Formats: sequence, structure tokens, C-alpha cells
Amino acid sequence: MAQTTNGLIVGMLLFLVASGLSLIFGVLKVINFTHGSLYMMGAFASLYVYRLTDNYFYAVIGGTAAIALFGVLLERLFISRVYKSDILMQLLVCYAWILILDDFVTIVFGAEFQSLGMPETFAVPPVFVFDTPVPPFYIFLITISFAVAVGVWLFMEKSAFGRKVRAAAANSSMTSVLGINTTALYAIVFAVGAALAGFAGALAAPVRSLTSGMGFSILIESFIVTVIGGLGSIIGALVAGILIGLVRSFGSVGFPLFVDGLVFLMMAVVLVIWPNGLFGKRGT
Repeated sequence: MAQTTNGLIVGMLLFLVASGLSLIFGVLKVINFTHGSLYMMGAFASLYVYRLTDNYFYAVIGGTAAIALFGVLLERLFISRVYKSDILMQLLVCYAWILILDDFVTIVFGAEFQSLGMPETFAVPPVFVFDTPVPPFYIFLITISFAVAVGVWLFMEKSAFGRKVRAAAANSSMTSVLGINTTALYAIVFAVGAALAGFAGALAAPVRSLTSGMGFSILIESFIVTVIGGLGSIIGALVAGILIGLVRSFGSVGFPLFVDGLVFLMMAVVLVIWPNGLFGKRGT
């Protein structure tokens, strides 16, 4: 049960980051390599708010809101200028911001590992699930992440704004002709994607060591989640995130020296059988 819980935690965090990454690429057609750094910034922003307020829930809200706002500024001032550029220019701009944000974190918080620690609210005895002790914070993290997954799916599939986003992803020129303000739409989409990454970082802060550069590993795995689940599919990102989380958790027990290999092997098998991912549409 402990391995399953750890796998679900990793999987849900991966889903939050990967869903934002997939949303940004699906609509803006930009491979946002800065996304892992937004996860890192969310973790450190929540750490800063927590030290000011000593309230973890304020820290999560503040960290998520700060990264959403930063996402708007990043998209309007920099990312929007490379929408129609070749992929190399997009990668250079994003990589530049990875270096900038890593150095920013080092300057502000130092090069040492930081820790938010377990919030006092969750410093209570574990809950027993099938005779296995599970920390209440783990249950909270899994539950809130799943609730966000449902909320994002409903937002994208059932709301009027979600329909506009899907229309812009399919044909941005026609969407603009129909009178939809694509400039504002792109900024909101990037902000939502950034907020999801920042939210994941804020949730992970109590159970992860925080350091400059921590976003790189989750960025790589988020791309794998997007590939396995299928581009633009929220359900696919959720399923793929959980699968990778469980593979990592159980693989660390059975194949401790081949955990990364198992993840990439799973991606290779999925691409051979389903080239568009588990839930991807043909032609994506």
C-alpha cells in the first residue's frame, strides 16, 4: 500500500505539470521548456509565503497565484514574440528563462537545499488503509490533485471558454475571424498552464527537497506523460501520470537500477502500439 500511495503522489504531481504543458502546446503551439522551472518557482513561492504566514493553505494559494501572474507576464513579454518562429528560437527563449529562474532562486534562497517541512495541520497520526499507515498529507495531496483533474476536465470539455480554447487549438486563424480575442485567450491559457505547474510545486513543497534546478527532472517526465497520454488529452495525462508514478514506485523496489529505463521503455512500447498516445487523436 505504501508503494501505491507513493506512486499516486508522483503520478498526480506529474499530471498537474503535464496537463499545463499539454494545454500550452495544444493551443499556443509552443514547446514550453520553461514549464519545469514554473514548477520550481511555485514550490519556492509557496515556501516564501509559508514563512511569512505560517499557513500552508495560504502558501498554496499564494504560490499558485504568483506563478499564474508570472505566466501572463512571461507570455506577453517574451513567449508571444516567438509564436511563429522556428522551434530552435522557441527553445532558446525557453532555455534562457530556465537559466534565469535557476539563478534567481539561487540568489534569493541560496544554493543549499530548502525544506518547507510538514505543515502543522497535517502533523497528526497516520490513517490506516488496509493496515498500512498513510500520512494524512498524502491523502490530502492525492485527493486535491484528483479534484483539480476533474475540474480541469470539466473546464475544458463543458465550459464556453473551454470550447473557445479547443477551437483556437484546432484553427487559431478562424477563431480570430469569428471575433474571439485570441491575444487574451493565449494569455489566459498560458496563465492556467503556469498555475497548474505552480500548484504542483506548492503541493510538492512539504514532501520534496527544494533546490535550484529541481524543475528539470519533472519537465522530462512531463513530456513523457504528454506523449504517452496523447497530446491535448486531460484524461490521457491523468492516466499516463498515474502509470508512470506507479512504475517508478514499484520499479524502485524490483529494479532499483533501471527505474528511468522502465519509464522510457513504457513510452517506447506505447509509441509503437499507439503512435498518438493512449488517448491521442489521429493526426495530433
